[in-house]
Order: sequence, then C-alpha cells, then structure tokens
Amino acid sequence: MITPFEITCVILSGGKSSRMGEDKSLLPFSTSKTLIQYQYERLKPYFKNIYISSKINKFDFLETDSLILDENQDVFSPILALDSIFNKFKNQKIFIITVDSPFVSIETISKLIIESENYDICIAQTEKTHNLCGVFSSNISVSIKSMIKNDIHKINYLIKNNKYKILEFPNNREFMNINNNEEYNKSLFYINKDNNS
Repeated sequence: MITPFEITCVILSGGKSSRMGEDKSLLPFSTSKTLIQYQYERLKPYFKNIYISSKINKFDFLETDSLILDENQDVFSPILALDSIFNKFKNQKIFIITVDSPFVSIETISKLIIESENYDICIAQTEKTHNLCGVFSSNISVSIKSMIKNDIHKINYLIKNNKYKILEFPNNREFMNINNNEEYNKSLFYINKDNNS
C-alpha cells in the first residue's frame, strides 16, 4: 500500500532538447510510448497531485488540467517554468523533477521532501549539483519575478539567493540526465537491465 506524498509534483518537460536534435520527452522509453509518459506514470502513484510543465500540449495521455503551460512561449528557461508553476500554486512546496531524469528513486525523493522542511529550496547533489531535482517553496516566487524582470535566468542564482539546502547522494547513475543520443542509448540499456533483474 503506497501512502502518497502530500506535496505536489511537477515534471518539467518544456526544454529545447537541442543536444538531442529532437524532443527527448517524446522518445520511446522502457514499456512506455514516450519518456514523459514513463516518468509521469512512474511517479503518479506516489503523489496526490502530479502535473507536467511544458511550452505546449504535446501529450496524448494527459488530462489538460494536469498540464501547466509556460506563460512565456518565446524564451526557454526553467525560471519561467517555475514562475508559471508558482502562479498556479501559492503558499506551498512543490517537488520539481525533469523529464530526462527517470532513475531518481522514490527513497531519494522522500529524503529531499523530509529534509526540505526548514528551507525554501532543497536539491540533490552527487558529483554535480542537480538544480532541478528537489523541493521548491512558493516563498521563492518574489525572487523569480525579480529575476525575470532583470533578465536573469540562471537557476543557480535563484538557489544561492534563497534559503537552500543541498543533500548529498552516493549514486551518480540515479541522477543520470538524458541529453543526447549516447545518454539515451545508455539509459535504455540501464532500464532494460533494471526491468530484467
């Protein structure tokens, strides 16, 4: 019996996929038709509410009320995605994860949620910091709006200018991002291995 997290989850799926050369969220993955569908269905049982953030509605499996569209269609920036998210969800914390990190475990997500209690932002780190895997509080909305006004789109700037915590995790593979064909093929190898073990 799964007890879902009280916190809302939003999967970011509005990037350019420029290194992949095609929209990576729509690539086939594991037994799912697309990577975004895999990530959504994998996480859905663990959250009372789960949404996808995107530039456009490109999802044939999703109810439209589970979609958060970027208010700014022209600029590709996670800061703009976060702004649209916090315009929808006020006075709460949101678990944010990207479409291209399908191996992050539920145990890791649980740790991030628990440890985020006294922080505006609580994110994961292995050999590098995973700026878009963690808990973000709507308290940061003011910072986000100020950044947009000043044309600052660096997620690191947002983190450093708020009360943040970085949690260390030992498993690098868990946080593997799928940015190019080589990483996509590697992730397919891993997921097939995981499914057959």
